[in-house]
Amino acid sequence: MGLCLSGSDVRGGKQAVGGAHLRPTSAADHHNVSGQNDAVDFFFKSRGLHALFTQIELSLSASKLRDLDIASKSDPMAVVYAKKRDGRLDEIGRTEVIMNNLNPAWIGKISIAFQFEIVQPLVFRVYDVDTKYHNIPVKMLKLEDQDFLGEASCVLSEIVTKQNRTLTLKLHNNYGLRVSRNFGTLSVHAEETVASKSAVEIAFCCSHLQNVDLFSKSDPFLRISRIVESGNSVPIYKTEVINNNLNPIWRPITLSMQQFVSKENPLIIECFDFNTSGNHVLMGKIQKSVGDLEKLHQERTGATFILPSTQRGHDKVLKSQLFVEKFVEKEQYSFLDYISSGFELNFMVAVDFTASNGNPRNPNSLHYIDPSGRLNSYQQAITEIGEVIQFYDSDRRFPAWGFGGKTFDGTVSHCFNLNGRAGGFEVDGVEGIMAAYASALNNVALAGPTLFGQVINTAARIAGQSLSYDRSKYFVLLIITDGVLTDLQETKDALVRASDLPLSILIVGVGGADFTQMEILDADNGRRLESSTDRVATRDIVQFVPMREVHSGQISVVQALLEELPGQFLTYMRCRDIKPLNVQMAQTCA
Repeated sequence: MGLCLSGSDVRGGKQAVGGAHLRPTSAADHHNVSGQNDAVDFFFKSRGLHALFTQIELSLSASKLRDLDIASKSDPMAVVYAKKRDGRLDEIGRTEVIMNNLNPAWIGKISIAFQFEIVQPLVFRVYDVDTKYHNIPVKMLKLEDQDFLGEASCVLSEIVTKQNRTLTLKLHNNYGLRVSRNFGTLSVHAEETVASKSAVEIAFCCSHLQNVDLFSKSDPFLRISRIVESGNSVPIYKTEVINNNLNPIWRPITLSMQQFVSKENPLIIECFDFNTSGNHVLMGKIQKSVGDLEKLHQERTGATFILPSTQRGHDKVLKSQLFVEKFVEKEQYSFLDYISSGFELNFMVAVDFTASNGNPRNPNSLHYIDPSGRLNSYQQAITEIGEVIQFYDSDRRFPAWGFGGKTFDGTVSHCFNLNGRAGGFEVDGVEGIMAAYASALNNVALAGPTLFGQVINTAARIAGQSLSYDRSKYFVLLIITDGVLTDLQETKDALVRASDLPLSILIVGVGGADFTQMEILDADNGRRLESSTDRVATRDIVQFVPMREVHSGQISVVQALLEELPGQFLTYMRCRDIKPLNVQMAQTCA
C-alpha cells in the first residue's frame, strides 16, 4: 500500500501557498471549530436535537491591508467569530496564513450553519502573524501575540441575500471607531454546501515552463480557482511547490464536487514561480473545466498556457503546456455512510499511573478520591468522555489498561490490565472503567517513568489482528495522562508503525502540566511524525485534547473528541479503497 500523501511542502513560506495541506472542503473532513461534522451532528440528532439550517461555506479575501512588517509585507490570517446576544464572541474558524501579501485570497473555507429563523451576527478580524510563529498550526496561534490589521462585522443573512452572495466590508480598528485611516477591505463570499459524494483525483504535470528566475530554475506551483456566478473567481486548491524544475510533476490532488460544482463549471489554473517574498510570478494561465481536463487525459494532449496582457486581445501564447497524467472519478463516502452500513468503532482506554500525578491520598493529587463524591480529574475525563465513547461503541465493552504503575508483584508495568485480572482486559461500559480505576488505585502504587510505547503497541496489535477477519472495525485508543512523557521517540516510533492500521489515538491531558510533548504528537502543523529510522507516518492518527480547555468552556467535549476522528477514519478507508458495507454488497451482487 502506497502512502496517501497530501502533496505539500510545509517548510517556511511555502506553507502560505498551500504547503500545509488544505483539506478538501467536504463536510466529513472539515475541522473548523464550529463547522459541520458528521460525527457531532449524528450524536446530537440521536438525542432529538434537530436544527433547521443550511450548511454554508464562507470564502474570504482582503484588499489593501495595512503593512506592519518592516522588511517585508504583512502575513495575514483571518479569524471569524459568531457574536452572541451577551456580546461574547465564539470563534468559528481561521484561515491559513498567507505570507507577504496585502491582498490575500485565502483558500481555507469557514463552515457555518445558516439558520433561517435567527439573526446571526458575525465578526471578522484580520491579523498579521509574526514570522516566528509560522510553523505553528493556525488553530494553536495565540491571537494576542499577533498584530491586529482590522475588523469588520455583518449579519450572515446580509451575505446570503446578496445577488452574487459576496459582501465587501470596510475594515476598521477593534474599538469600532470609523477613523479616517484606511484599514483596507474584506470580501466574504457565501456558497451552500454541495451534498454530493462525487470527486475526481487528478495528477498534473507541465512541460517547457518559461524560466523566470535569474540564478536558478523556477519553483512552480499551481493554483486552481473556480469561476462563480458574478464572474469572479474563488481559489479552491494549491499544489505543493516543486523546486528548480521547468518540467514539474505534482502529486495527485483530489477535488470534491463541492469544490468544482460541476464538470462544466470553468476553472482557472495558474502556474506561479514561488518567491519567499510573497511576490509569486505568474508563469502561465489556462481556463478549463473538469470535463475539459478529463478530455485532455483521454486524448493524451496538453493545454497551452497563455500569459495575460494588460491590452485586450494581446495575450501571449506560450510554449509551456499543462498535461493531465491521471484522471479518476470516484465516490467520496462520508463517515456516516460507513457507520450506518455496519462499520464499528471499538474504543480502548489507558490511564496514567505515574508518580507525577501525586500521591492519591493527598487531596492535591490528580488521583485523589474525594469521600464527598466529587470527581477527580481522571474520573471527570472518564465520565464526560464516556458518554461520547459509548455512543459509538456497539458492544460497550472496553479494553482498559493502566501504565506507569507498580502492580501487585512489585514490578513496574507500562501496560497492565486495569481490572487486575490476568486473563482479560475488557470492562463493561463507563461504570466498568470507573470501578476498575478505583480498584486499581488501591492495588497499584504510582511509579514511572511515563511510557506510552507499550500501550500503543498493544492497541496496534489488536487493531492489526482484526484485519485478518474483519475490515469493518476501526479502533480508537483513549490515553488519559497528566502530560509528562518520558519516551517521546519510542512513542513516535510506535505511532508511525500504527499509522498503517485502522487505529486513531485520542490523548486527553488532565491537570495543568505543560502539554508541549502531546502537541508534538498531534501532527496538526502538517508535518507527519518521523520514526528513529526516518520512516514517515502514512497519516496523522493522534488528536490531543486538554481537559482544562473543555472545563473552561473553550470547547465542548463532544466537539473536541470528534473533531478529527472522522477525517482520520476516512483517510484510512479511502487510502485502501475500502467502501461502506452496503456498497461492497451491491458491487458483489452486480
